[in-house]
Amino acid sequence: MKLKNSAFDIAINIVCLLQLLGIVLYLLIVWSSLPDRIPGHFGADGAVTRYDGRGVLLVGPIFAGILFGGIVLLERFPQVWNAGVTVTEENKAKVYRTVKSLLAATKLILVTAFIFIAIIQSLGRNLPGWFLPVFIWLLAFMILFFIIRLIYHGLKARM
Repeated sequence: MKLKNSAFDIAINIVCLLQLLGIVLYLLIVWSSLPDRIPGHFGADGAVTRYDGRGVLLVGPIFAGILFGGIVLLERFPQVWNAGVTVTEENKAKVYRTVKSLLAATKLILVTAFIFIAIIQSLGRNLPGWFLPVFIWLLAFMILFFIIRLIYHGLKARM
């Protein structure tokens, strides 16, 4: 089954691509003014626990780009998704649309988080104390929201 991209999917892809392009441009602009050692690792409280060479700034954006590309590729093959509910002809479109939206939202949260961390690293600052709880809460809430939608579509198909 071929799923067309919704306005939601297109908007998320545009936002992710703009973030990836933006971090590349930002790093190109500031690279020569960066110190040789920048934060390379943060503790759960956001405090810097290790300093590394500025090349570590490339890890987050590269990983974000790989995640983005991998999820975009995965979105094209709904038949390989494990939806967690029985997929029938009656609910197939809604189940696949829900899973595709889950993947898109996950993509946005992950790309945004990696780009944010790269910017914080480039500024030589600690991560804000709110970052980890908000990141975990966003992922958990989003996953729970879409699981509930999947269960609803799966139960509705049985009726």
